[in-house]
Amino acid sequence: MEIERKFLVNLRDIDLNKYKRHEIMQGYICKDPVIRVRLEDDNMYLTVKGKGLLTREELNLPLSKEAFDDLIKKTDGKYIRKTRYLIPYNTHTIELDVFHEKLEGLMVAEVEFETVEDANAFIAPEWFIEDVTDDVQYQNVNLIERKGI
Repeated sequence: MEIERKFLVNLRDIDLNKYKRHEIMQGYICKDPVIRVRLEDDNMYLTVKGKGLLTREELNLPLSKEAFDDLIKKTDGKYIRKTRYLIPYNTHTIELDVFHEKLEGLMVAEVEFETVEDANAFIAPEWFIEDVTDDVQYQNVNLIERKGI
């Protein structure tokens, strides 16, 4: 079970160069259910996500390079590229996605939680400007359609 909140951010005084990061390319084979293929650095995955916004089931399966290359073709060239920064914050890790190409300028922070109660009690840092957890347009699968990728 994935329990996650999403936020738009304003990074005025944050130096991202001091944080660990991953380069990610991901595309979607299906929207309902969400079936995603992802290349994260040198690791490849197939992910199936259930319905939901704050909480939903998520299954990640490792892929070989050959399987990834075959499956990414099923996205018809519609994929997202982003850099994910891992920023420690209290007892959490903020996953800050900085999008590239047609989504350049979009930055979305995600924070995962153990329980719904923890998610609801979370006090965001001041550079989080809007909670978009319940806004489906900020799900990555929908970003592709929104920007005409």
